[in-house]
Amino acid sequence: MIYLTQLIYNKEGQEDVFHQFEKVAIPIITKYNGRLLLRVRPDQKSIIESCIETPYEVHIVEFESEGDFENFKQDEGRNKFLHLKEQSIKSSLLVKGKLV
Repeated sequence: MIYLTQLIYNKEGQEDVFHQFEKVAIPIITKYNGRLLLRVRPDQKSIIESCIETPYEVHIVEFESEGDFENFKQDEGRNKFLHLKEQSIKSSLLVKGKLV
């Protein structure tokens, strides 16, 4: 099992475009032995301490294997909508891990 934590930073004013991409991408996760464990939109009130910009969303996802994650990234249905991701996301930070 692998775990992915992603901090997503959107371009200002592109939230609706991002949501359009997520409506396509998130359901595809299960097709590749994955599961969205947590999706959070933090606000300034929820931050205790930080030296980085607050992300628009934080996702925690699990996949049974690295191969399943790679297959998810190559999914044709998802890839047809990557232009929405590219239009709406300024940057992201992806942290891979495993349960210990």
